[in-house]
Amino acid sequence: MKPIMNLRKLILLLALFLATGVGAQIQQQSPYPKREFRGAWIQAVNGQFRGIPTEKLKQTLIDQLNSLQGAGINAIIFQVRPEADALYASQLEPWSRFLTGVQGQAPSPYWDPMQFMIDECHKRGMEFHAWINPYRVKTSLKSELAANHLYNIHPEWFVTYNNQLYFDPALPESRRHICMVVADIVSRYDVDAIHMDDYFYPYPAKGVDFPDDASFARYGGGFTNRADWRRSNVNILIQKIHETIRGLKPWVKFGISPFGIYRNEKNDPLGSKTNGLQNYDDLYADVLLWARNGWVDYNIPQIYWQIGHPAADYETLVKWWAKNTENRPLFIGQSVMNTVQNADPKNPSINQLPRKMALERAYQTIGGSCQWPASAVVENAGKYRDALVQEYHKYPALVPVFDFMDDKAPGKVRKVKKVWTEDGYMLFWTAPKAKDEMDRAVQYVVYRFDGKEKVNIDDASHIVAITRNNFYKLPYDDGKTKYRYVVTALDRLHNESKSVSKKVKL
Repeated sequence: MKPIMNLRKLILLLALFLATGVGAQIQQQSPYPKREFRGAWIQAVNGQFRGIPTEKLKQTLIDQLNSLQGAGINAIIFQVRPEADALYASQLEPWSRFLTGVQGQAPSPYWDPMQFMIDECHKRGMEFHAWINPYRVKTSLKSELAANHLYNIHPEWFVTYNNQLYFDPALPESRRHICMVVADIVSRYDVDAIHMDDYFYPYPAKGVDFPDDASFARYGGGFTNRADWRRSNVNILIQKIHETIRGLKPWVKFGISPFGIYRNEKNDPLGSKTNGLQNYDDLYADVLLWARNGWVDYNIPQIYWQIGHPAADYETLVKWWAKNTENRPLFIGQSVMNTVQNADPKNPSINQLPRKMALERAYQTIGGSCQWPASAVVENAGKYRDALVQEYHKYPALVPVFDFMDDKAPGKVRKVKKVWTEDGYMLFWTAPKAKDEMDRAVQYVVYRFDGKEKVNIDDASHIVAITRNNFYKLPYDDGKTKYRYVVTALDRLHNESKSVSKKVKL
């Protein structure tokens, strides 16, 4: 009997090891998590804004935001600087051709798309992430630059590569200017984050090396390997941007959406079992180092392939990133079209969304996802939006807490009262007192429970509103049914206060 008992113990120990060690990241999460990043990218470079009259474009953006809000999206990543230009009022860079059709030409009638989107997102309880491209200046050399573009003042700061124009990442002047742009945005606009996607050193053109011989000769001292030097150039920029943001507004996040493969296993034993272009080797973006050193506040790798892709399998990459977060929030970048155009390999009658969502939510180190592009959600491609509304985003979710930035909750709301007004039966409250901006309540969560139901604010199905208002309109019927409403406060980083409740009859 002894050997059998030992075998049982061994199996038990192995099970415990898997539960606490290798498999610690896997957990059965609620199908309706209360906290989950649910982002969507709205890009400018596809020309969807170009030359559209101001009022029509405003209405288009409002319609998009309404649709995304209805689909449970709680963060918008909006492209504001595609080519060292601006979809906002800037003294440093010209108006973008992706807005007016001509670089440097202000919109008429005049408006500021970034300010407009910040206001509209916040009105809907959504975060606004300002998406900038660091180095790119021209996506095609045929493009005309405005007379006041920095290139026309300092052409020596720029290089041409593969029919495109870039800031030279090696130059301190390039980094200084990019940091000035970031400082300008963060100081003048109420953004929730600065965001960059996958464009650092440009995607390599076959057989053409990036033209930085002169810069390497001038600045490459101490480096025998040019690839290490290029990575160092990007590292310095990322660190400086992070320091710039923290120094101005310590609640503003800095996030990166890297290409989906960090390194392939054949080049690095710690890499993924994939065979594709690599952040580290091809774009000189050492994303894991940035997370490890605390220079970025979140990562959203673009895992735009399908489950079963021969070179870059979605499942392989999700598991790899879940194990390599470097203690920074991780969200998954989803391609809507790829997801709906590919069948589930185990159930060919449906697309891959159910399996992808189950996989993403199986890891406690993955805190949500971001949809590319937002327009595909709005257009309900492959009934993707329907699935979000009816199942995956059935109930609202709060953005995850970035506790390494701030883990202190605001005070409780005060003076919760029910009042009849000419607009109907209303619940009012007063903001909690705050010592500083980090403590200040900027949003409120309203929950509703039946009269005798136990209050559980961890259950997202009870959330009826996430609002910046200090009131909520009660759905009055005949005044015979008892309910309990619960109100909490959220600060800028979504720390939630203790709750205050009020009984009402509706």
